[in-house]
Amino acid sequence: MMMTSDWVIILDEAEALCEMILSSEPARALQQAYDAVYCDAQLVEAIYAFNRIKEQYEDVQRFGKYHPDYHTIMKSIRQQKRALDLNDKISALKIAENDFQDLLDEISLLIGKTVSEAVKVPVSNPFFATGSSCGGGCGSGGSCSCSA
Repeated sequence: MMMTSDWVIILDEAEALCEMILSSEPARALQQAYDAVYCDAQLVEAIYAFNRIKEQYEDVQRFGKYHPDYHTIMKSIRQQKRALDLNDKISALKIAENDFQDLLDEISLLIGKTVSEAVKVPVSNPFFATGSSCGGGCGSGGSCSCSA
């Protein structure tokens, strides 16, 4: 493939878009939330402990209730996950991750629709997947004013 001036322009625009994304508010919020979680030594140790019990959980899943430590590991993983989910820093990180993913989904949809209306863009949020104004999809059971 030959590098033409069109490709250079596209690459320059892609780089500018990347810089805009990285300097956006959702990206800054994600970085701050990530730093808050991973600068807390106690929280990092809890995450590593959860990952260790998760490996044991996967082993238990192979054998099911016949595994000798089934009840102990199942109870332990639920307790550790609950403790992590209730941590304010972890929940802030999850929210920041979702906000950043929504930004990326919006950008992907804009780029995809610029290429063609027929382009299907995979997104994580069902609201963006519909591309309509009804918010819940035409099969959501409510009244819908979209033209699908």
